[in-house]
Amino acid sequence: MSSKKFSSATSNRSSVDDCLPSTSGCGSSKQSTNSPTSPSKDNVKKLSVTAEPTPFKWVSLNVGGKVFTTTLSTLLNKEPRSMLARMFAQEDAMCPSDKDSQGAFLIDRSSQYFEPILNYLRHGQLIYDGHLSLEGILEEAKFFGIEGLIPQLESLVQQQQAATMEDMPLTRRDVISALIKTSQMTELRFQGVNLAGADLRKLDLRHINFKYACLQRCNLSLANLNYCCLERADLSFANLEGAQLLSVKGLCANMEGANLQGCNFEDPTGVRSNLEGVNLKGACLENSNMAGVNLRVANLRNANLKNCNLRAAVLAGADLERCNLSGSDLQEANLRGANFKDAQLELMLTPLHMSQAIR
Repeated sequence: MSSKKFSSATSNRSSVDDCLPSTSGCGSSKQSTNSPTSPSKDNVKKLSVTAEPTPFKWVSLNVGGKVFTTTLSTLLNKEPRSMLARMFAQEDAMCPSDKDSQGAFLIDRSSQYFEPILNYLRHGQLIYDGHLSLEGILEEAKFFGIEGLIPQLESLVQQQQAATMEDMPLTRRDVISALIKTSQMTELRFQGVNLAGADLRKLDLRHINFKYACLQRCNLSLANLNYCCLERADLSFANLEGAQLLSVKGLCANMEGANLQGCNFEDPTGVRSNLEGVNLKGACLENSNMAGVNLRVANLRNANLKNCNLRAAVLAGADLERCNLSGSDLQEANLRGANFKDAQLELMLTPLHMSQAIR
């Protein structure tokens, strides 16, 4: 009877043990669930979405055949919504471009205009070489979506265009418009104005103030410049053939290489044209009427004064070296201290007088 009780107790204990979970089995199952080496699918998916790119990972860009090397942080941090940032941001759907044989990402844009943009992304300052076009840099900034740089470039482009417009020479239309709008009783001033290369032929420009004006290579043929102020104006290589220059004031004007053939300087009222100190080096004044003109200490080296009327002209101290005075009229002209070295004096209408003090 005692043995039956023992077997029954043993049987009951065995059945209880069978109902309890295995200790080793539970431990093994728990360890496999929490093991870092065996992550669940949900955890893997979460990690791939929230992973950040390495800030200092280097990347190469082949822009127009030139390779630029920079870091991802440079492309992402300054302009996070730019096209360059979107190319390399993992959360964005935009994929990088193809690669060249060296592994650099290919971008079909101008390398010289891309370099200032990349430097801006590096340090936040716009630095560019003076030979580069601001319009070109602006177009690249718009293409790459560098929003912080676009307003600065647009402002610089506007300033540059305004400065260019100020430096541009006036045209024939501008001058005619000013003539029409100005009353005859009002003095018209083009003082210090840039008229280089302008076509002003046959215009009535009497009494206009051209002091310090730039008239280089300007066409003033047959123009009426009577009583104009040309003081210190630049008329180098300008064409004044057949122009009327009565009583002009051309003190120290630059007329080097200018064409003044057939011009008339003689005022019937007796008022002299003043060209004292003028530079007429290499100029052509053939057949011009320069009677009574003041050319004191003027530079007339290599000038062509053939068949000119220089009666009573003042050439004291003038430099006439290698000047062609063939057939010119120098009667009563003041030549005191003038330099006639190697000047051509053939067929003079009147002989030079000793009192004129030629040296």
